[in-house]
Amino acid sequence: MTTHTTAYDIPVRDEDNVDEDAWPRAEILAGLPATARLALDFSPELLLADLERLGGGAWGRPQYTDGSGASGDITGTDWRNLPLHSIGGHDDRHDAGGPQLDDFAPAPRLAEVPYLREVLESIPAPIRSARLFALGPGAVSPEHHDTKASFPWGWLRLHIPIVTLPEAVLRIDGGEHCWSVGGLWYADFSRPHQVVNTGTGTRVHLVVDTHVTRELMALFPPEFHTPEVLRSVPYHRAGEDLKDTEAEALRCRFPMPRSYADFQEREGEFTNRQPSVDAAVDWHEGRLTLFLDGEPSFGLVHMGEHEFRFAGWVQERTLQIVTTADGTPRVVLRTHRGAETRTLELPAEPLPA
Repeated sequence: MTTHTTAYDIPVRDEDNVDEDAWPRAEILAGLPATARLALDFSPELLLADLERLGGGAWGRPQYTDGSGASGDITGTDWRNLPLHSIGGHDDRHDAGGPQLDDFAPAPRLAEVPYLREVLESIPAPIRSARLFALGPGAVSPEHHDTKASFPWGWLRLHIPIVTLPEAVLRIDGGEHCWSVGGLWYADFSRPHQVVNTGTGTRVHLVVDTHVTRELMALFPPEFHTPEVLRSVPYHRAGEDLKDTEAEALRCRFPMPRSYADFQEREGEFTNRQPSVDAAVDWHEGRLTLFLDGEPSFGLVHMGEHEFRFAGWVQERTLQIVTTADGTPRVVLRTHRGAETRTLELPAEPLPA
């Protein structure tokens, strides 16, 4: 594991130390296949039966979530989705999520589809978002990257085809793929990719974003099981409850690099000197929350040892509150990419009771 540690007290911008590549990369992925079929299969008939139960209503335009958590619509092609597991369990959240006040939860429609619910429960990892995606006739998505969407950042995007046709393909890494119905498929969506349907029917996939666990990695083919690859996975750590008295002692204020609130920031950008935002860990609606400039911005999920991930996100970035020998708090910010960890230690001051 490689660790880069930085400590400073007054962040200011360092224009000479910025990675110009705005999209993340991980070297470990370069030697692996762009796609893989996992060792888990589902009933095509039961998948289709649940799809028919949902009917044709309530499908919406896919949305994207930018680095700060704001959402927008993806327009320009016949590409629709229907959320089954979403931020806050809302049935109008057509995005994949990102750092938010709320974490993921089942959407109401999941109760209507018992087999799809069983499918999600059988995937051996915590589910983030789960959406049915319909790609209509003639649809062509823009070529794009999905930010930090592979196991070096602690999450996977998986597909389960329900309705497919030969003319509906995924283009990635110079190849075209039409996956078989009922299989569980992985693609490295941090690479440039595009979905295209030149046929006359509609392709429907269940698209599932998960955290990464050892059990899930065990479903991958052998080339993903080398020691080098397995060392490059920040495995999911389940949340741990905090007693109110313990949580109360963690309330503090600190200057946070502005880019750290953006999960699309360039790798390691938060360790560069830059303008800071007034950040605080304090109570909001009964739970510890990260405030930015006085506004509740991101829910905090405790993972143990007073280290938190952002609600709606993965362990790609964490915030830990530690107490020094003289009793004063410090905040440790971390990001993880494969076996590489970047760390920034910041001064903090306790909030008044």
